[in-house]
Amino acid sequence: MNMQATALDNVQSVQDSKKWASRPDNETLDQFAQELNDLRERTMEKVGEADAKYIRNVIRVQRLSEFSGRILIVLGFLHPAYWVLGVLALATAKILDNMEIGHNVMHGQYDWMNDPNINSRTFEWDNAGDAGSWKRYHNHDHHTYTNIIGKDRDFGYGLLRLSDDTRWKPKNLWQFFVYIALCLNFQWGVAYHELAGERVFFKKARKASKLPVTREQLKRAFFNKAARQLFKDYIFWPLLCFPVFLQVFLGNLVANLLRDIWTNTIIFCGHFTDGIHTFKESQCKNETQGQWFYRQILGSSNLEGSRLFHILTGHLSCQVEHHLFPDVPSKHYPEMADEVRGICKKYGIPYNSAGFWKQYFSVVKRIVKYSFPTKKAKPAAA
Repeated sequence: MNMQATALDNVQSVQDSKKWASRPDNETLDQFAQELNDLRERTMEKVGEADAKYIRNVIRVQRLSEFSGRILIVLGFLHPAYWVLGVLALATAKILDNMEIGHNVMHGQYDWMNDPNINSRTFEWDNAGDAGSWKRYHNHDHHTYTNIIGKDRDFGYGLLRLSDDTRWKPKNLWQFFVYIALCLNFQWGVAYHELAGERVFFKKARKASKLPVTREQLKRAFFNKAARQLFKDYIFWPLLCFPVFLQVFLGNLVANLLRDIWTNTIIFCGHFTDGIHTFKESQCKNETQGQWFYRQILGSSNLEGSRLFHILTGHLSCQVEHHLFPDVPSKHYPEMADEVRGICKKYGIPYNSAGFWKQYFSVVKRIVKYSFPTKKAKPAAA
């Protein structure tokens, strides 16, 4: 087993050397970083009342969509079409809440408004994941250590083998079905992600945890948020409309399912498409800002689409820009994307962007490819 691990490390070292041989020199990356910083500064000078009006309008649409969705689900006894429309409206409300509102608010994009309800410190979203937990492992761990194997648990979510950096195991043969299960239950994957990383319920606990909370606090937050979410969706609303309990229960279930499929798909398309790079921790020590920007671009990919499409993705369709500028209000990302693409072209840095279906099928291809032993990595002992 040690011989296999050594062989794999040697193979990976060769791959990493080839990958980084084409990296621009530090002086070039410093100039690259300066242009990106200039772009951010110009964009932030535009941020103001129009952005505050925008996010408040999105929140109004989200609330109207939820209200109308719940009413239509109840009216489903009159005609099934009402129920279908209600489910779609409620799913849209949940998507807006999680993506364009919650995700971006919790990144601090609107903290400058000093609005107590649109603030990264106080916002809680409509899914099973505790906001505090998500901000720790996503805002800090994922955005700081993007695609660094062993540091960024978002790369494969601890469930999927998506590169040669991970040794193949027989269980990987089933990972496409694991992916489907994660897709259908994505809010629970989000909720459990930090606990899994800390081995709270399974395996031996980590000896050196850097969490600012205790394991008991982590478990309490997980169970409290999960209980509130389950009560709201599957007890409170169905009981409130008791004569049509079942159709309300099923309406909430399907709306959550649609939201989970959508958010999972968009996030996977931003992180696991063809051309995405992975990195060793040793390669990223003492990074300059230019090197960090470079890694963020190589570890992200964009989706092309309409303005409405961008809004429904929470502007995570502009994943490259989000990783470069996570605290810039997301409505500016499409405009920034044009300039970032031009800057990347100027410095010969690859910029991964394509239509939805092309990116999505490349994600599926990647999942299937690494389900099997690959030529560049030897399998681990069973």
